[in-house]
Amino acid sequence: MSLLTNVMDHSLDDGYAEAAARRRSGEAGLPRPLRAKLWLGGGLVLAALVVTLGAAQARHAAPVVAKERQELIDRVGSETKHADDLEHQVEGLRGDVGRRQQAALKQHGGDTGQLVSLLAGGTEVHGPGVKLVVDDAKDTETGGDGDPRQNEDFTASGRVRDHDLQRVVNGLWASGAEAVSVNGQRLTSLSAVRAAGDAILVDNRPLVPPYTVLAVGNGTELVAAFRRSADGAYLASLHSDFGIRTSLSVQDDVRLPAAPSLIVRTARPVPSGAAAGATAAASGTGKPAKTEKGTS
Repeated sequence: MSLLTNVMDHSLDDGYAEAAARRRSGEAGLPRPLRAKLWLGGGLVLAALVVTLGAAQARHAAPVVAKERQELIDRVGSETKHADDLEHQVEGLRGDVGRRQQAALKQHGGDTGQLVSLLAGGTEVHGPGVKLVVDDAKDTETGGDGDPRQNEDFTASGRVRDHDLQRVVNGLWASGAEAVSVNGQRLTSLSAVRAAGDAILVDNRPLVPPYTVLAVGNGTELVAAFRRSADGAYLASLHSDFGIRTSLSVQDDVRLPAAPSLIVRTARPVPSGAAAGATAAASGTGKPAKTEKGTS
């Protein structure tokens, strides 16, 4: 009896009742799988539209980008040419200043002025001497990523550093060199060998390897003295331990240019009476002030 009662009470399946309820509430429509396919198709169409618009904009912007790139390249080339022209002008002015300085030294100092100019590096010289070439190791990378040299002044084992070049130059001076140049740059008493990143600067001018050091002097004696010196031994250790390439040879005639910019400084003696009076005035008394001996 319970089964019959259930059949009478629920003559229709529950799914029919749910479908009827959806129709009454306005939710009736396409089946769920069909709706999902329609949504997917709409999304694909929208994505295709976005891609098409992006490609059209890229094709439109490509000529503009190429034009701006070419304008930038032309600007860089123009500025580089302008900088080269200015550098040539500076070189010409330096040469003119050097010639005027030499003429003034010759006029006022005679032979002594020429000797002073020669010793100061303001005159081109030539004569017997030596040629020393120092270059990076063969397997040294340009970026300087080799094994580190165990010294606070070095960052790469096979690269020539400013400290190396300083010791080479000082060793040649100490061995009897009368004039020295590095890659065509004449060294004077005011010259400096420094580093800027991986580049070596001589008087603020960047040099590239190999570094050719020319020295005027008695070639045979200069080579022998340099090899016996501590700096010569240091250079030999760079070759044996780190593979830095070196070549030292005697030359019958080497030519060294004049220093590009020579600073002329003049020291004049001060009369003792004037110095005493100036010191007394500075101390506020009628007697010379006492000074302490020392070095600066």
